[in-house]
Amino acid sequence: RRSSSSSVMGCVSSASASTTVTSNVPNPIVKFETTLGSFEAELYLGELPLTVSSFVDLAQTGFYNGIHFHRVIKDFMLQFGCPHAKNPQSSEAGTGGPDGRSTYKNLLSGEMVMRDSGGNIKDEHTSKRSNEVGTLSMANTGEPNSGGSQFFVNTKHNQFLDWFSPGASKHPVFGKVTSGMDVVRAIESAPTNSSDKPRTPIKMISVTVSNLPAA
Repeated sequence: RRSSSSSVMGCVSSASASTTVTSNVPNPIVKFETTLGSFEAELYLGELPLTVSSFVDLAQTGFYNGIHFHRVIKDFMLQFGCPHAKNPQSSEAGTGGPDGRSTYKNLLSGEMVMRDSGGNIKDEHTSKRSNEVGTLSMANTGEPNSGGSQFFVNTKHNQFLDWFSPGASKHPVFGKVTSGMDVVRAIESAPTNSSDKPRTPIKMISVTVSNLPAA
């Protein structure tokens, strides 16, 4: 039900959530502290409020702490966010996500939103930001509305993954690295095995978010 260890790419187009892009909302800042160092990114809350709000909820509840990067491909991307990857050798890494029917707060509207029975959120195909180097993009299984907690950091301009591209893959960009790209490159360069898992596990120590809108 999640993106498998062999693909981040979708295979069908999906119906997107109906969302109004709010351009004057300050971008929250997220700090990722890993065993190879830290990097920061801005999150496009005004453009993808459901996606960013779900991510912030997971970060604030400690969901991401202790998870390892489970798929690293040089000149492509770094994939992260599967709870099964707390065990860096797990064969289920890449298949997990949030609890089904769990809830989070839409940080723009204040409304509570429920994930579906598989822990997934609705696709937000609202902002035409491309999967450029350093962007954060939602992973999915290829089915509509199948994104949950997993995402990837692009280390190459992967425009074929854009939801608005002619291709089958549909991955909305919800943030971009603003500092620490050297750490991203260090993770990208880590030796991996035949399953694209880093031979020396790379763990997320903590994920903290600042510059959030007032409650």
